[in-house]
Amino acid sequence: MAEHSIERGGGRVHYKWDNAQPPAVEIDPGDVVHCETDEVTDGQIRPGDPASVLGSLDFARLYPLAGPIYVRGAEPGDTLQVDILTLETLDWGWAGLIPGLGLLAEDFPAPYLRHFDLSSGRDTPLRADIRIPIAPFCGTMGVATDEPGPHDVLPPTKGAGNIDTRHLTAGSTLYLPVFVRGALFSAGDCHAAQGDGEVCVTGIESPMRFSLRFRVVKGGGMRPWRYHFRTPPGSLQPRSDGRGYYAATALGPDLMTNARNAVRDLIEWLGREHGLSREDAYILCSLAADLKISQIVDQPNWGVSAYMPLSVFTGR
Repeated sequence: MAEHSIERGGGRVHYKWDNAQPPAVEIDPGDVVHCETDEVTDGQIRPGDPASVLGSLDFARLYPLAGPIYVRGAEPGDTLQVDILTLETLDWGWAGLIPGLGLLAEDFPAPYLRHFDLSSGRDTPLRADIRIPIAPFCGTMGVATDEPGPHDVLPPTKGAGNIDTRHLTAGSTLYLPVFVRGALFSAGDCHAAQGDGEVCVTGIESPMRFSLRFRVVKGGGMRPWRYHFRTPPGSLQPRSDGRGYYAATALGPDLMTNARNAVRDLIEWLGREHGLSREDAYILCSLAADLKISQIVDQPNWGVSAYMPLSVFTGR
């Protein structure tokens, strides 16, 4: 087993999916790659910046991804196995409301930005009495497809990519379909915390170091537009604790409308019960609340619930 490194800068990151992009490294199955990436804006947002910076982002520099990583022996039709060994946040992160983006973009047209101190490695305050557990993961993990590029990182592709799956923490394993020789895997867009849904379009966006091990499953049978993953024991428990949840549920014939209404109701509850501004409540929903389909079989009306873990409220 050999070890390789992809550091920030120096042309070792890229911003689009493109199967013509030269590999940053070539490795053998079983090798480990140590990566470091900046937060999702590639350094355009720095600690202490005002919200106005969100209105002048260069979108061509969003999603700096470490890679591509060429895995020798990977061929179209195989499955790439990615073992997530370590994830380490780098002291600071941000979350914000970006005009035109997010589940409730129409409700929140103005930019809003919060900065977070991640130096404890355990949790970070939204307010003195509200603390968000740090649970780092890569928001984007995927492979180049067989379609000529370039392709934006947002939204996801048939090779996965911008999947924002918060359970892909250290100790997890991701399985991806391979479309081109070498797989051409890339990762970045790292989050220090996020709820299922990432409803305001940001988690805690953070610079991060992470280490990955790669294996090839010959003829693994993975299908386009699908990916699988395995989590270690206990990995789903940080927000499932004795303090329970407060959940808002919306019913109706459209799952997206239901998701929006469930989050709207949770935002109202956070304002009424905990005195949060609408903007901070929306950000807290994105960082800590989990969207779940409560039922999808009782046609024609389905149910979506937004669960807020009560453990984030520590008391004044």
